[in-house]
Amino acid sequence: MISREKILEFMREQAYNPMLDIELAEVFDIQHDEMGIFISLLDDMEKEGEIIKTKKKRYAVPERMNLVVGRLQSNQKGFGFIIPDNETMNDVFVSAGDLNGAMHNDRVIARITSRSRNGRRAEGEIIRILRRANKEIVGTFESSKNFGFVVPDDRKINFDVYIPKGEVNGAKDGYKVVTEITRWPEPRRNPEGRIIEVLGHKDDIGTDILSIIRKHKLPETFPKKVLREADNIPDTVSEEEIARRRDLRDMNIVTIDGADAKDLDDAVSIEKLPNGNYKLGVHIADVTYYVKEGSTLDKEALKRGTSVYLVDRVIPMLPKKLSNGICSLNPKVDRLTMSVIMEIDKNGTVVDHEIFESVIKTKERMTYTDVSDILENNDSELMKRYNYLIEDFRLMEELALILRKRKERRGSIDFDFPEAKIILDKSGRPVEIKKAERRVANRIIEEFMIVCNETIAEHMYWLKIPFVYRVHEEPSLEKIENFNKFIHNFGYHLKGVTTEVHPKALQDLLYKIEGRKEEHIISTIMLRSLKQARYSAENLGHFGLAAKYYCHFTSPIRRYPDLQIHRIIREMLNNKLTPKRISNLKGKVANAADQSSERERLAVEAERETNDLKKAEYMAYHVGEEFDGIISGVISFGIFVELENTIEGLVRISTLVDDYYIFDEENYLFRGERTNKTFRIGDEVRVKVARVDVAQKEIDFVLV
Repeated sequence: MISREKILEFMREQAYNPMLDIELAEVFDIQHDEMGIFISLLDDMEKEGEIIKTKKKRYAVPERMNLVVGRLQSNQKGFGFIIPDNETMNDVFVSAGDLNGAMHNDRVIARITSRSRNGRRAEGEIIRILRRANKEIVGTFESSKNFGFVVPDDRKINFDVYIPKGEVNGAKDGYKVVTEITRWPEPRRNPEGRIIEVLGHKDDIGTDILSIIRKHKLPETFPKKVLREADNIPDTVSEEEIARRRDLRDMNIVTIDGADAKDLDDAVSIEKLPNGNYKLGVHIADVTYYVKEGSTLDKEALKRGTSVYLVDRVIPMLPKKLSNGICSLNPKVDRLTMSVIMEIDKNGTVVDHEIFESVIKTKERMTYTDVSDILENNDSELMKRYNYLIEDFRLMEELALILRKRKERRGSIDFDFPEAKIILDKSGRPVEIKKAERRVANRIIEEFMIVCNETIAEHMYWLKIPFVYRVHEEPSLEKIENFNKFIHNFGYHLKGVTTEVHPKALQDLLYKIEGRKEEHIISTIMLRSLKQARYSAENLGHFGLAAKYYCHFTSPIRRYPDLQIHRIIREMLNNKLTPKRISNLKGKVANAADQSSERERLAVEAERETNDLKKAEYMAYHVGEEFDGIISGVISFGIFVELENTIEGLVRISTLVDDYYIFDEENYLFRGERTNKTFRIGDEVRVKVARVDVAQKEIDFVLV
């Protein structure tokens, strides 16, 4: 049967004119008995917006008909932008009057009403909604005598939802609720809905995070069938399984994790060989031994895609019985693992490696803090307690430094943006916010996991087996050229940017700006110029790491791609990859890659939102206080200032009354018309906390 790609390719040809289905069937030599399937394929493609059916029942691709297909990104001021499916197209502006009932994140088709020119964006009008994104909305209920309405938490949803009196379901004024849309908005008419869950009063502790969980549709509990399947898994490793694996239980193998981690999926071992090379062992929990393909556990894990680490809880990919129990590499107990043993020379090159199924018994459950205190501070108490491992830790530090230098030589980009560590009291109130530490032990594990992921990806690539890669594509030349223009203002220039950019050029720039006033701004704008990393069935390389081959192999307890590739590796090791199985895997890896990328984006959004919420809550106790900060962003209506503890707030330009300030978009700065005084990213400023809106996660500063 003809493929979607062939149909699209044909319709994109210069000479193509819109055709009827029977004319297309003739072109593709579709037999009479295949006609039904062919028509169904055209219908599917039309539903997805890949092709358009005109009033005269002729088919064509949208771009040849002055149409754009994509996702609507709304702005809280009412207008929106369409992010086109076609990556070569720029975003299309849609005014509030041309949304025609479409809501934030809906998949839509729009007609282009004015082309982009003189730096202005193209404009469009939405003519069709392909897929609705907001079937349920989380917000605050406000009641009146005969009806109520829900004000969405997400300000990008520009409609209040009308709730008829009979659909209130016990919600009271000021309560957070989940409402299901029963009637979509139309021009000049709000959507209608019914309340399906009351979460609690908006000011009650815990309601805020619960609202974010519901908004992102994060599954808090596991279905009974999944839990039953997990309960049937034994708590101990069977002797029979141990007998068929390589036994590494006598080796000095340890886990090194954060103090509060409970799902320990990686352990490490090290020794120095007589030839001066290092023998690094990375031992990863063998989750696929317990989570069989197609099982209820497996389907649920794919659906979730990843564990989500919110500020006050973890929403795991697998039930606790597995994630904190039999799969977790807890100390001094037998555990099944997938081991990668690498021989690494003094230049950081992996000269030999071996992948095999193993059984281990970790000697200790180490924390980043303890290992760092041993290596950085020679902590006497810790050194006494772990004296039999000290030599191993020193070797690990030695090797990690070699691996890091190798990465640097090839041009790997290391953004050192500080992450926030938010400390809550028992009631969930934030009592301290500080920068998360990235010490020597964190870097050791980081380097070991990266070299292991690269080794696995390269090994599997040359076997030409379907696989899930972690890819980071090259940035678009246009974005890099704009970035180059921007850094020119600071006296910098990227070398060799003509047809492409090498990560080494960006890495060199990061070295030059290290410790300088402009470091923050240039790093930030550089990051925005790069593409987002994602999962793919195709090996497209990893630009940021300057790696030809990369995958995620080291966290199968909390990431589905790792679980999927463990399964492939296990089948490879046991000679089960028949031609039929390989063909079947192609679809599976593509599906796992797409689903995992989508779930990862959603998890990142939810994690960021809970962090922003707790930061706003924390600052609400500090209104009127002064802090030192650095300008981290400049937009048309104000400047963002980031404090030492990673909290960011906005100084509205309307509060700067000593001059009239003009926004210079190209150079990310404001300039005073009379005084010529400038405010640009990277400038140090002192601010006072003026206002905090916890519900909207907004912090307002004024300059002191």
